[in-house]
Formats: sequence, C-alpha cells, structure tokens
Amino acid sequence: MSFSEVLAELPKLTLAERQLLMRRALELEELELSAEDISLVENRLAEHHQNPQSSVSLEEMKARVRSRIS
Repeated sequence: MSFSEVLAELPKLTLAERQLLMRRALELEELELSAEDISLVENRLAEHHQNPQSSVSLEEMKARVRSRIS
C-alpha cells in the first residue's frame, strides 16, 4: 500500500483507531523529553493542581481553535 493510499484510508478509521495509530507512530520514534521539557510539564501540572479553574475542557479548547481558524 502506498503512502497516498494510506492517507486516503485515514478518514475511514474511527477516532479510537486514529488515536491508536498516532500513539504507535510516536512509540516508533522513541521520543524522549529533555530535562527542560520534563520540568515544564511538572511545573504546569503543579500549577493546575493549585488552581484547577485555570484550565479549560477539551471541548472548550476545540471551540477556541475552531473559532481562530474559521
């Protein structure tokens, strides 16, 4: 199967199947976070735990992104 054929098949996959495909692709890359990236994630998570109201839901974030690209 060619790359173009694979791309043409992607819309036929369910959301769960696409998410699994993305996770598997990332696993193949064996990406590692730098110490700086790990620190950033830990700091942001700590900030969220201190102020949970500072975050927005996934649906809210999607709506914000859609409004910016529309």
